[in-house]
Amino acid sequence: MSTIQYEQAIATAKSVLAGVKADQLGAATPCASWNVSEVLNHLVGEQFWFANVAKGEPISDAKAPDFSAGDFKAAFAQGTADTLAAFKADGAMAKTMHMPFGDMPGSAVAGMAAVDTFVHAWDLARATGQNTDLNPELAAGLLDSNRTSVPKEFRGADRAAPFGHEQKAPAGASKADELAAFLGRTI
Repeated sequence: MSTIQYEQAIATAKSVLAGVKADQLGAATPCASWNVSEVLNHLVGEQFWFANVAKGEPISDAKAPDFSAGDFKAAFAQGTADTLAAFKADGAMAKTMHMPFGDMPGSAVAGMAAVDTFVHAWDLARATGQNTDLNPELAAGLLDSNRTSVPKEFRGADRAAPFGHEQKAPAGASKADELAAFLGRTI
């Protein structure tokens, strides 16, 4: 596996981030317990987190900065550049990476970075009134790969599990909306 899906998710997220306005930071999101500011902080912070995982560096328990209070677009660009460099290092895709829930090959971690980046971009698009029909080809690919890779144990109540319980997307929903519903968002 390569970093192509992650790179496409980054481009999608950058486009969505460009449309987030300061007066929207307190708005509710499809992530029930997070507002726009908190999703932004997670989206940006996870880029640095994935970089540390890919580099084999320890994961800090320190509270991340409030990226939404500053230039979150620049912070996102820096975090994604660091993560891409780590994923593109020789042997990174085959290397065993240590996640909090177990060890995984780098290619699987890169896939997780892609889906998490993409779905949180969707969350922000939805919360800020932007079009949620994001990169249909990427959304379809992420949906297909995640249908077989999200175990039941990873689903549960908000903040209790990485993903919510699968929801039903309405007829005619975009692939991005279908992916969001699959990962627990109400469409």
